[in-house]
Amino acid sequence: MSTVNIAPFIKEYRRQHNLTQADFAKLVGVSPQAVSKWEREQGYPDITLLPTLACLFDCSVNDFFQTDCHGFASQ
Repeated sequence: MSTVNIAPFIKEYRRQHNLTQADFAKLVGVSPQAVSKWEREQGYPDITLLPTLACLFDCSVNDFFQTDCHGFASQ
């Protein structure tokens, strides 16, 4: 099962760039409340925002996912 783990990326990016949640929200085009939910892991960004976030964070979209492949039979 895959889980999205974006909160650490957002928090670290904001800290490194001295941005408030409102500043980051403007940068991405969402509400400050959305950013707050993401950081508290009570919500996730829309999938269409992942490439933008990956570009900002200088990482791959895949880096946002933790995958546990145990339990799946290999084909």
